[in-house]
Amino acid sequence: MAGLPDRRLARATWPLLVAAVVGLLPFTVYSTFLVPIAEAVHSDEATVGALRGLGGVAALLTGVAVGPLLGHWSRPRTVAAALGLLAVTCLVGSVGTLPAVVAFCFGTGVATAVLTPALLTAATSRFPDRADGGRAATVLTATQSLAAVLAGPVIGVLALWRGWTGVLWATAALAVVVALVVLLREPAATGAREASPGYRKAFGRLRGRPELLALVAVAGLRTASFMGYLSFLAASYHDRFGTDAGTFTLIWTLSGASFFTGNLLAGRGARGWVAAGRARRVLALGLGGALVAVLLVFSVGSLPLALAATVLMGLSHAVVAAMVTTVVARDAGDLTATAFSLTAAAMSAGVFLGGLVGGIGLGLAGDLGLSAALAIPTVVAVVLVPVAGRASRPDAGRSPR
Repeated sequence: MAGLPDRRLARATWPLLVAAVVGLLPFTVYSTFLVPIAEAVHSDEATVGALRGLGGVAALLTGVAVGPLLGHWSRPRTVAAALGLLAVTCLVGSVGTLPAVVAFCFGTGVATAVLTPALLTAATSRFPDRADGGRAATVLTATQSLAAVLAGPVIGVLALWRGWTGVLWATAALAVVVALVVLLREPAATGAREASPGYRKAFGRLRGRPELLALVAVAGLRTASFMGYLSFLAASYHDRFGTDAGTFTLIWTLSGASFFTGNLLAGRGARGWVAAGRARRVLALGLGGALVAVLLVFSVGSLPLALAATVLMGLSHAVVAAMVTTVVARDAGDLTATAFSLTAAAMSAGVFLGGLVGGIGLGLAGDLGLSAALAIPTVVAVVLVPVAGRASRPDAGRSPR
C-alpha cells in the first residue's frame, strides 16, 4: 500500500526539518570562516582547524553516553534543549578567543550528538505507520544534505553584517526561535514516554540484535570512506586538473547535489524495497557503486570521468544512508532512539577514521594509495551487508512503540 506523499510528511514535520538545518549551521560557519577565525584568536589555521575534531570526539562520547536514554526523554524538550545549547555555544564562540573557540567546538559536538538522533526519532514516531516514519526520517536527512549545499551562499549574505561573529549571532537567534516553535507545535504524543529499555538493558538488547549493530557499523564505515573522500577531493582536483577554488565550488556543489538527489530518491523507494525484502540487495548495490567511485575518482586522468565518479560517489553513499535510516526506523522498535544515537556516534568516529586512513594512504602511495585506503572501509561494509540485511525481514523488530 502506498504511503503518505512527501509533501504531507514535510508539512507534518516542518519544525523538525528546520531544526535539522539549524543544526548544520555552526560547524558550517566554522569551516567557511576558518581563516578569519584563526586570525581573530591569534592562532594558525592548522590548530584552529584541528579543533573541529574536538567536536567529533564530543559527539562520539555523547552519543554513546546518552543513546540508551533518549527514548525516555520528551522529544520536543530534547530537541529544544539541544538547540538551546547550540545557541549558547554560538554566542560563546563569537567572543573570538581561543578558549571560546574550544568551548564552541566541544559544545556544538555535544549538542548535535543529541539533536540528530532526537530529530530522527521524533520524525519516525510522528506517524503510526512504520514505513511513513522511515520515509519521514529520510526526508529529514535529505533536507540536511540540501541545506549543506545551499548553506554557503546564505552564510555569505549573513556575513555582510559583522562578518562571522554576526553569522554566529544570527544562528543563535534562529536556534532559540526554532526551539520555541518545536515546543509549541510538536504534539505531546511525540514527546510522550514510551516503554524504552533502561541504559544497561538497551545495550544488552542491542547485543542481541546483530543486524542493528551491523547497520550502525555500515553507517560508520560508509561515513569514513565518504568524509575521507571529501577531505582530499579539492587537493586531488587541483593537482590533476589545475582547478582553482572558484571552479572547485562548482564541483563541490555537484557532489552535494548528487548526494541530495540520491538521498531523496532512495528514501522514496526504500519503503517498497524494505517491504519487499530487498534491503540487502540495495545496500550491496549502493556500496558497490561507492567502491567503484572511490577507486576511480582519485586515479583517472580525465576530468569528465572524474566528474562522473564524483556524481556516482554522492549517489551511491546517499542510497546506503537512506537505506540505513529507513531500516532502523522501521525495525528497531523500542531501540530506535538508541540505534539512531549510536549510528550518529559511529558516523562521528567515521569522520576521523576517514581523514586518518586517507592521509596514511596518500602519504604511502599518492593518489592510488588514497583510493585504496578509502576503499577499505567500503569493502568491510560490504562484508557486513548479509548481517545488516536481516533487519529488513518482515518479522524483524516488530515490538510496539
